[in-house]
Amino acid sequence: MIDIRPFATLGTMRNDWLNAHYHFSFANYADPKRMNWGALRVWNDDTIKPGTGFERHGHRDMEIITYVRKGAITHRDHLGNEGRTLAGDVQVMSAGTGILHEEHNLEGEETQIFQLWIVPNQTGVKPGWASAQFPKDNRAGRLVTLASGHDHAIKAGALPIHQDAEVLGATITQGQELSHALNPKRFQYLVLAAGEVSVNGHRIAARDGMAIAAEPEVTIKGIAPGSELLLVDVPGV
Repeated sequence: MIDIRPFATLGTMRNDWLNAHYHFSFANYADPKRMNWGALRVWNDDTIKPGTGFERHGHRDMEIITYVRKGAITHRDHLGNEGRTLAGDVQVMSAGTGILHEEHNLEGEETQIFQLWIVPNQTGVKPGWASAQFPKDNRAGRLVTLASGHDHAIKAGALPIHQDAEVLGATITQGQELSHALNPKRFQYLVLAAGEVSVNGHRIAARDGMAIAAEPEVTIKGIAPGSELLLVDVPGV
């Protein structure tokens, strides 16, 4: 089963510093058909103006993954963590027993991010934050694990999360093709960060979403040059 979620159909929120699009119900956007996809609870597509950002606020018991599409995001939290994550790279925040954080665009241009929330498989863990670089050249024509709850992926460089889940990224050129085996009993969600591809024969464009279930494999073909995608694989809840 494949359900395409075109960018134009996403929930929206806009103010003087933030232009947000929601793949799932979030804040004032509520759609009972788009509450979650398995353990994936949130996928927000945010554009943040220069010199602005999310002021300090708190979370509990959630794995929050940020993928920077353009520009950079600067993180600070009450634990003393601070870091700047650049385009193409990833940060993970495990909210656990509670964390207060802020996320700002301190750059001279707009910052664009995907922010994902995954429901953890354990609550009350020690909160934490980490960031890592993932050069796009290393993802050319193949899916690379960016964040995971699996020991083997963490040892290979993925950022750790508290869930039996994976966040994978790839870049694909025009005419290139890659295949990836799936567990049809799990849930997958794919979003194209840039470009245009077909997935099992279904075309999607930049910032479109695709909910996948009961599929044994995805075959992704590049239609436009410089396509970039994220694929999340999660259990049910």
